[in-house]
Amino acid sequence: MGRGDLTNAEWARLESLLPPGGARGGRWSDHRRVINGVLYRVRTGVQWRDLPERFGPWETIYKRHRRWSADGTWKMLLPRIQAAEDAAGGIDWDVSVDSTAVRAHQHAAGARKAPPAPVAQKDRPGDEPGRSGAAEAGRPAGGGGQIGECLGRSRGGFTTKIHLVADGRCRPLAFVLTPEHYGDGPQLEHVLEQISVPRPGVGRPRTRPDRVLADKAYTSRSNRRYLRRRGIRHTIPERLDQQKHRQNRGSQGGRPTGFDREHYKKRNTVERAINRLKGFRAVATRYEKRAYIYLGTVALAALMIWLRA
Repeated sequence: MGRGDLTNAEWARLESLLPPGGARGGRWSDHRRVINGVLYRVRTGVQWRDLPERFGPWETIYKRHRRWSADGTWKMLLPRIQAAEDAAGGIDWDVSVDSTAVRAHQHAAGARKAPPAPVAQKDRPGDEPGRSGAAEAGRPAGGGGQIGECLGRSRGGFTTKIHLVADGRCRPLAFVLTPEHYGDGPQLEHVLEQISVPRPGVGRPRTRPDRVLADKAYTSRSNRRYLRRRGIRHTIPERLDQQKHRQNRGSQGGRPTGFDREHYKKRNTVERAINRLKGFRAVATRYEKRAYIYLGTVALAALMIWLRA
């Protein structure tokens, strides 16, 4: 076992959740070896062709990562691990929300604007013979062009933004990608709706945190109305211009927003979760042309944080 590979305990938690092999006369290459290869690339940021030979053919590792990013396997594994933590009482539901900008490498540009035409199953090459899946019929809907691939322009060039919600123990609960120039406030509702932690046995997944902590970028009235409508307590400071505007309106300005300074001290948990994510070099710098593949990379990094936290 090399540095950064799955330990026996981590593999025991993942093995039963992975897709079974052997369908249609084919067989997956060893799941553990391939996942270790993907982890090596996500951790170090090397080119796929430069993966060590101990992981097997680099094409197999890349195509498995691309397929599982397309069909949602990486994102499926994350809530299942979260469900086990929640059942044991290991999730702090006082969550924090923030975003971080990720510089896109020059190789991340140049994706085709139009989605590629679907390829027939019998004509499409795969990393293992006889395998089929959602990714083999093309790629997820959407994408194409800079905005569709979540690439925005900034002073530094192409940039992608990760909007993140983290639990009170500095672990990513959910995230979404946007171009860098998209504001933080309008994405609050979107990122909170990505929270879905299954419950053991029968019941709907848990989607509502106990409290949301966020900085002044999220202090709009629409965000506060959304949180009140869902019955979520929140700790968000009010901007000075909003305070003055409310005071100038007198009695029509409404009551001051509540703000708990002690609870707000926990907002640094999302900053620490971002630091953990960016410890994976393929997350800190985006190399993928397609947004769905980069989203799978972020999901795998988040999954490892949950397994190793």
